[in-house]
Formats: sequence, C-alpha cells, structure tokens
Amino acid sequence: MPSSQAAPPVSTSAELKAFLNAEGGNAEAARDALAKAGIELEAVEPAAIKNRLKQAIDHGAKRILVAGGDGTIATAADLVAKTEVELAILPAGTLNHFAKDHGIPTDLGKAALAAGRGHVVRADIGYVNDRVFLNTSSIGAYITFVRARERMEKYLGYRIASLFALFSTWARLRTFTVTLEVEGVKKTYRSSMVFIGSGERELKLPILGNRVKNGKRGLHVMIVGGRKRARLFAVALAGVAKGTRGAEELPEFDDFLVDSCRIDLTRSHALIGLDGELKEMQTPLDYRLERDALRLVVAPPGEDE
Repeated sequence: MPSSQAAPPVSTSAELKAFLNAEGGNAEAARDALAKAGIELEAVEPAAIKNRLKQAIDHGAKRILVAGGDGTIATAADLVAKTEVELAILPAGTLNHFAKDHGIPTDLGKAALAAGRGHVVRADIGYVNDRVFLNTSSIGAYITFVRARERMEKYLGYRIASLFALFSTWARLRTFTVTLEVEGVKKTYRSSMVFIGSGERELKLPILGNRVKNGKRGLHVMIVGGRKRARLFAVALAGVAKGTRGAEELPEFDDFLVDSCRIDLTRSHALIGLDGELKEMQTPLDYRLERDALRLVVAPPGEDE
C-alpha cells in the first residue's frame, strides 16, 4: 500500500497555488467551493495550464491545487512527479476516477477543505512513451466501446449503455497483430484489444475498468487474443459477468501484472486511449509504472466521503 504521512495545513499564497481549468464542465461550482474554503485560484485556459503550473513550481510553490478532470490532473502530475511538490485535486471532471481511487472527496466543498489541510500519501502513476496516464490506456476495441458508451450513456444510463456498446463493438470488431515484451520475453498475438491499467483493474459490469478495491499495484496488462468473433464474444461475456477471474479461465485471454512492458504493432503510429482521451503515438509503446511518484493530498482519515 502507498505510504502516508500527516501534512500541516497549507494556506498561504506562497505555499499553495490553485489553478482551475476554465473550460471544465464544473468550473463555476469548483470556483465557488474554493472561494468558500478561502483558497484563491487562477482560472486558466487549457492550453496555458502546463506553463502556469510550471511557473508556480519554479517560484517555489510547495503545493499545487488543480481543479479539473483527469486530463488536467495528469498535466499537473507530470510536472510534480518525483519532486517534493505536493499535488492537491478538486475533482471537477465527469468521472473523476483518479480522485475516487485515492480517497479524495468528490463533493467539491469537502475536496476544497482537504486540499488545504489534507493528508499526504504516495501514489503511483503510469507512463507510456514518457506520457503520463493516471488510470488506463487501451488499444483496439476498448476505444470503440468507450466512444459508443459515452454516446448512449446520457439516454440509457451507464449500465444499459455499456451493454449496448458491448454489442455494437462486437459487431464492428477488428483484430491486429501485437507483440508484448515483458522482462525480455516476447509473445505475439492476433488481438482485438489491449488494456493497461495503473493498478489492478476489473472487467465486470458496472465497474468495468475501475481499480480493484485493495487490488495489487503494478501495470495490469490484459490482452484479448484470437480471430473468431464467437470466441472473442465469449471472453467479453465472461469478463462482464464474472470479472477478470472469469475471463482468465479462457485461453483467448491473457493478463499480467508488471512494472514495465513494451507493446509493438505492425505500424509506425497507433491511436491509443489515455484516461478517456484519444492520442496518436509512435510505436513501439513503452509502458512503465513509477511507484510512489506523487505526493498526493487526500482527505484526512474518515473525511473522504
């Protein structure tokens, strides 16, 4: 488990610098919550956030607070990783997976209070080709699945949208050649999906892709292999119904818990999912986990609801 330590309250402008993604969906609510907590903040356009964060760090800020979704948080995490600068979060995105996984309140008022006087823990982050990801990365069918689910979720709800998205993805399923290298050993698959999570992840609905509670640390690499749609669909159903343990019983499914791996494809660039966003990246894809890379500010014990 990540180590933790008590942190004294941080309140002076020299010690704490707070930044808000001005285009975030919950920007006004985040602004109000921070104002009530007595924390001054700067609203920044997304394109300028990285430069403003870097300036604050260079000028000696001891704690950086960012209000936004996982993309904004990942930008800040990249800058403060493996330094003594503490990262506080006001989760103002849509899903806020990273905050939920680390005991940061999703209630903005409570999160604002925690940001100033919270508890500091060490947290792991993932990298792919030196780009930070906080939660998950994916190649292939999972990207199609997420995009279809997001289109339908506002009409059908998360669970039903996930089921419809699963059938839609299966109907348009494509396979590709992927070579996975772990500890110098290579294995080649004909795959429809590769999924990498920071920390052990779950396949079962309705918590598909979520971190396993009290799960193991590491990069959780899952590969769905094979060419026949019927067998691939069986893997998907086993995962949805029984979770990762159910899928592991089938020969078309492999998973590994590692600190690093390389994924090579038969093309020079690939579209991959990173924390819900799509990015084109050069291959091969080198994944690694940096353990305890962040000094993360979370709610004091008993105040993370």
